Amino acid sequence: MRNTPTQHTTTPGPVDPVDPVRHADPAGPVGPVGPADRIAAGDIARALLWVAVVASALGNMAASFGGADTWVHLLCGAITVLCAGTLVVRSLRGRR
Repeated sequence: MRNTPTQHTTTPGPVDPVDPVRHADPAGPVGPVGPADRIAAGDIARALLWVAVVASALGNMAASFGGADTWVHLLCGAITVLCAGTLVVRSLRGRR
């Protein structure tokens, strides 16, 4: 008779320690949201800056088609430059 090692298998309980996803709830996690699941303040700021860049660029374009005064173009351009510059600075600081 050959001497073969025996494999020990266990019957998985309610949650399989080897594959915890196997018995996971399909509805997803229940309970309070953890810190990793929250939206960071930096993400909100970045989204708002992008919205401001797009809105000011669209406002500048609308002012061009509408024949608005020069101060409207300057205001829209200043907002675009400030927001774009802030996005660049935040991006460069995030790489460090």
